[in-house]
Amino acid sequence: MKNSIQIFSIFVLGLLLACSTPQEELTTPQKVAKAYGYDNFDKVNSIAYTWNVQAGDVVRTRDWKWNIKDRTVYYADADTSYTYSLDLPKEELPKADAGFINDKYWLMYPFQLIWDTGYTYEETADVAAPISGENSTKLTIIYNNEDGYTPGDAYDLYLDEAFMIREWVFRKGNGAEGRAFTWEAEKTIDGVTFATEHFNADGVKFIWFTGVEIE
Repeated sequence: MKNSIQIFSIFVLGLLLACSTPQEELTTPQKVAKAYGYDNFDKVNSIAYTWNVQAGDVVRTRDWKWNIKDRTVYYADADTSYTYSLDLPKEELPKADAGFINDKYWLMYPFQLIWDTGYTYEETADVAAPISGENSTKLTIIYNNEDGYTPGDAYDLYLDEAFMIREWVFRKGNGAEGRAFTWEAEKTIDGVTFATEHFNADGVKFIWFTGVEIE
């Protein structure tokens, strides 16, 4: 009986130790992705949206539907529409694929922080956001020259306490200068959150998304 009690006690102790093992701490990029609902993204089969940009006095639009499971993209603008495969060799991808990458970054960059490889990051606490001046954590993402969709480029993300992006600055080739834009008008669908409006430092709505739908 005594041996049985000792064995049971060891078994319970083992369970307690297993349960108390600390989980690996999430990185700040991972925390940003999770804040936008990355854990729910694996349930998404497709996402459709319209990208809009204010170009002077003209608004340009592009329609997209990314079939994630099938790895195909539907594209349409004022002149044409077609569907292409993301599995095509790089040299055979249509010119529109560059627009797909660009527009997807504006809508889904928090998830790119997990999807992308080949970048390093730096973070600094208590930094004033460039447009609002509000206190934030500055997370700088720097891509290397081989990996990622934008080799050599850098993004400065200004995060609030909930790890949501409030402003960002894209710096081509990791140069010293870049333009700041807001991240706002969040829309949550099935647990996945998207920032659908981006204003520049002059308060002009520069890029925005309409018709965001997921299946």
